[in-house]
Amino acid sequence: MSFEIASFGYLAALLISIAGLGAIDHRQKLALFVHTKATVLSVSIGVVVFLIWDLLGIALGIFFRGNAPHLSGILLAPELPIEELFFLILLCYNTLLAYCFFARRLAK
Repeated sequence: MSFEIASFGYLAALLISIAGLGAIDHRQKLALFVHTKATVLSVSIGVVVFLIWDLLGIALGIFFRGNAPHLSGILLAPELPIEELFFLILLCYNTLLAYCFFARRLAK
């Protein structure tokens, strides 16, 4: 299997976005840098729930990978690209940070 640099564009964008969320979290002390274990647990539970959802959708023929040139081609399971895992991490971490941010703002 040959890979082109361009095919890792989406994965790179996801990783950069997660790093950006980490930088915001570090600066604002919202989640990971305040409650490390709780943050990792919360994000992990969300990711596992969504991965199960994805796997059920794939098994039922609802979800499929398609032919996208921006995907790396690395699969975690049939029809489940590695980018999905990092997208779910991004989604859950972003949601947690938004919750922490607004909870802090409303508490003032």
